[in-house]
Amino acid sequence: MDVKTKKDLEFGGPAGNITIMAGLPAVVYYLYFCVRFNHGDLIPGGAIDYSPFSGFIDSITPTWQAALIFGAWFLFQALLQAFLPGRTVPGARLGDGSRLAYRMNGPASFLITLALLGALAGTGLVPMDLIYNSFGALVSVVISFVVVFSFFLYWYGKKTGQAERSSGSRVHDFFMGVALNPRIPPVTGFDLKFFCEARPGLIGWLAVSASFMGVQYLKHGYVTAAMVLVVAFQFLYIADYFLHEEAILTTTDIVNDRFGFMLAFGDLAWVPLTYSLQAFYLIEHTHELPLWGIVLIVILNMTGYYLFRAVNIQKHRFRSDPEYRIRGRKPEYIQTAQGNRLLVSGFWGWSRHFNYVGDIMMALAWCLPCLFESPLPYFYVIYFTILLVHRERRDDKKCAEKYGGDWDEYRKRVRWRILPGLY
Repeated sequence: MDVKTKKDLEFGGPAGNITIMAGLPAVVYYLYFCVRFNHGDLIPGGAIDYSPFSGFIDSITPTWQAALIFGAWFLFQALLQAFLPGRTVPGARLGDGSRLAYRMNGPASFLITLALLGALAGTGLVPMDLIYNSFGALVSVVISFVVVFSFFLYWYGKKTGQAERSSGSRVHDFFMGVALNPRIPPVTGFDLKFFCEARPGLIGWLAVSASFMGVQYLKHGYVTAAMVLVVAFQFLYIADYFLHEEAILTTTDIVNDRFGFMLAFGDLAWVPLTYSLQAFYLIEHTHELPLWGIVLIVILNMTGYYLFRAVNIQKHRFRSDPEYRIRGRKPEYIQTAQGNRLLVSGFWGWSRHFNYVGDIMMALAWCLPCLFESPLPYFYVIYFTILLVHRERRDDKKCAEKYGGDWDEYRKRVRWRILPGLY
């Protein structure tokens, strides 16, 4: 095992890891409090008395109903991944030269889930406000599950020999994970990281946002254009993910990051419970959007979507198709000593992560329908921008260590990190 020194540990080492593990759940709880009990304001006002705080504490107490909702959802998504048919594709080449096999049945899982949820809500078998009424308890149930699940990942990785690296700190290994691709059983079995990356959390995000749209209708008798835009944009993003599901196999999360608390919390708790914030906010904050505003927001989102998809597809095809051409020409690249090729033409010649520009544009488009009464809905675009900048810095550091002089040459060829001319 490769043991790292404390100065090499990511996210501030053990002290930073503990702070993050305590801070992330606190942020989720606080955002929920602000939307449900503080009128959508970011800071509690002078009119707040003990009643809202008491109601908040009562609402986040775990319930058997919330546990049943999450447990049934998690199990249902796992069964879909395990048993639905789909083509099998090889993942990225691992350090030992092997490549794991992945079954691509995400589109079928997505469509079956949407059809089932639509049928349950349309027939009234499941109330549209079920998630809304149980949301606080669900937050506690999901966070508790992530903690227990992370202990299992640590134990299972060690027990089965799937642990690849040791930092010398149990806290850091628990936070970052010990196994790159934990599977039950190892190698040929159910891939826990691949599953959690999308199925329960990503589809769950859309399910939560769509249910909030239903709650707005129940409360007011109509659905606002702002709510339709937010849910439609998120639907497009998630549907696109499953349409290009194979592309995840070349992402940093799958290729480089081990599976521990950090990814598990992000996948299972952070995505569905905070990315749905705009729809949650719009339940009570109803307003009209001018037609010109709707058009501009749609243009912003679709431009961001085009950049996000086009840039990522360009790199994915470059990696997977030796005959791939960019605008009719052979792509330019730097051949590294490790055997990898670093693309320096097309979008990837503009900046090292031009795909993040599209991400940020879409994030802003998802917040703008909420207008400007409160800064709370803009938490997402602010957080997401910080996340992408930090992710780019992590990636740059890892690549510098991996490629050495070849990465120095790459930096000279592609000067800008994300946004050409600015950063």
